[in-house]
Amino acid sequence: TSATSRPPFTNAMEVTEEDAARLTAELAAAREKQTAQGEVIKALKSKKASKDEIKAEVAKLNQIKADVADILKQLYPPERYEVNRTALEELLRRRLFVMPAFHIYGGSAGLYDYGPPGCAVKSNLLDFWRQFFVLEENMLQVDTSILTPSRVLEVSGHVEKFKDIMVKDEVADKCIRADHLVEDFMTEQIEKDSTPDDKRAEMLKVKHAAGNYGPEELDAVIAKYKIKSPEGNEVSKAYEFNLMFETQLGPHSMAKAYLRPETAQGMFVNFRTLLDCNYGKLPFAAATIGMAFRNEISPRNGLIRVREFTLAEIEHFLYPDQKQHAKFASVAEVEATLLTKVAQEEGGDGRILRCTLQHAVDEGIVQNTTMGYYIGRVQQFLEAVGIKKFRFRQHKSKEMAHYAQDCWDAEILSSHGWVECVGLADRACYDLTAHATATNQKFAVFRDFEDGPRMVKKMEAKVDKGKLGKALKKDAKHVFKFFAEQKDETLRALAAQMEAEGSIVARTEGGDFPLSADVVTFKETEKRETGEAIVPSVIEPAFGVGRIIHCIFEHCYNVRPDDEQRGYLSFTPVIAPVKCSVLPLVSSEKLQPFVNEISRLLTDANITSKVDDVSHTIGRRYARTDEIGIPFGITVDFDTPEDRTVTLRDRDSTRQVRMPIESLTSVIGSLVRGVRVWTDVEAEFPAFTASADPANE
Repeated sequence: TSATSRPPFTNAMEVTEEDAARLTAELAAAREKQTAQGEVIKALKSKKASKDEIKAEVAKLNQIKADVADILKQLYPPERYEVNRTALEELLRRRLFVMPAFHIYGGSAGLYDYGPPGCAVKSNLLDFWRQFFVLEENMLQVDTSILTPSRVLEVSGHVEKFKDIMVKDEVADKCIRADHLVEDFMTEQIEKDSTPDDKRAEMLKVKHAAGNYGPEELDAVIAKYKIKSPEGNEVSKAYEFNLMFETQLGPHSMAKAYLRPETAQGMFVNFRTLLDCNYGKLPFAAATIGMAFRNEISPRNGLIRVREFTLAEIEHFLYPDQKQHAKFASVAEVEATLLTKVAQEEGGDGRILRCTLQHAVDEGIVQNTTMGYYIGRVQQFLEAVGIKKFRFRQHKSKEMAHYAQDCWDAEILSSHGWVECVGLADRACYDLTAHATATNQKFAVFRDFEDGPRMVKKMEAKVDKGKLGKALKKDAKHVFKFFAEQKDETLRALAAQMEAEGSIVARTEGGDFPLSADVVTFKETEKRETGEAIVPSVIEPAFGVGRIIHCIFEHCYNVRPDDEQRGYLSFTPVIAPVKCSVLPLVSSEKLQPFVNEISRLLTDANITSKVDDVSHTIGRRYARTDEIGIPFGITVDFDTPEDRTVTLRDRDSTRQVRMPIESLTSVIGSLVRGVRVWTDVEAEFPAFTASADPANE
């Protein structure tokens, strides 16, 4: 195994501890030179040296300043993916990948439409996700209701806890998410050259912690740093806002409902049915793809923070004491980039750890092999769809829900900073227990004892129904239910209390009921049992599809080395909106039958293609198909009618080979499936060379 480290709370994923020390020393030396050079210039000015002398020394000073800036960039890189966002957004808008919804009415914040190529990318991404996870793991896929009765989300905790914290600019009458206001301010200050290093480190810590602050902590930070709204106005005290969209079921019904804020609850409430589908056995996984809705306080950053979005979620059900994954060995040697909770918390060094997943599990960094398996599979998935910079960040102690045992986020580096795109949570048995208790359903799974039947001592409570019914009348049912639901350890505690005090209190949803020893008696019995009923734990990988697509756009945007104005999208073949273009060299009746034949062959082989025979040069048509990310291009030329061969062009290298028409579907199909790469094709077929790639002309 190997590990790399970084300076505290920076994005220097490749900076080792040794490099950090070296760069710190270089920075100190460069700053000394900068100070000394400044003194040289002052001395020249005081003795009224010539303009040319001063100008020469100023040039040296500017070079030293540039060196300082370069060292700072290496030591404290900006937490943003470097991409020409303006050019990319113009391409996405012009080629109809993504557009604001209802734009002819001025649009609405946080709502977007996918145009034809964007819709194809999304569809291909989801198809690949289903193939990569659902089919590979034999998961049970479901499609559940979007409208969710209030009671379901009350039990899950969303009604009470699904909130963000906001402040209000009273002058501009705008609401702002409080942690984003703090993060944006800190980012702006950190990136200023004038910010001292110690202040920069302090602000980095605040920026990374802002998402975990409560209202009072955010108020304190806003006051300390005198943070204003984007319009420069004072903001209100921070307060909570529930993010769910509320509605009612039916025109005359008072039944409250919500648009679901996540897709997971649909799988939890169907657990018993899903278990039956798996013949009553654990472990198994369920999966779903669907829309979710959150009434974001301040939608921003394109597809990253929107009000309706697609989620792809997995719920992996397993016994709490058996969290080993049978296929972990297949990812054990995957080297992952991990930001642990220990590194992030007070006193931590903030360093990234790079190690194999086997090492992470062995050292207890990742708690079990099922979590480790999904981290490895998520990494492989993100790499396969074209993501270049990402890390797995573990939730800090204060960040995790009280029921969670371990949580990691796959964060992708974007031009807006680190973006959580996949959440991996060990939710223990919280959700199933909550729904089972609320509905009186049995969500426990029976498991035989490994060593065969055994005699088990149990505490039983016997309630005198006559006395209880006479005393409590209709409320007696709450007490009966109370005792029916109690576990053995609780009954033993109640028995001990009854013996010591002569009475106990049954705390039920219908109220608290004092009970004396003449109404309830306790007796220990011994029974032969063959097994036990266990409520499963759940490990949940949840994918934000829109966020992943946004990052794919950024990571796949490139420009040709000889022409920075010519941008294109280098999608991996598996998610490219169209796999292959078919281009006649010129518009000709002689070539058209071959264009039609090739198009039909590709369609029959389930390979999407686009014929571009608009009367432009072949170079302009190459550039046009490159721009929307089509990875391969077939050119039909005047040799085709003679020998039934065509050229196949690779988008990224712009190199071409010549091959028979009959070979096209097998070659392109294998490239799309990742069975082979372009260099394999070049080794098999003769190169086609031209004086220059026409797309660059």
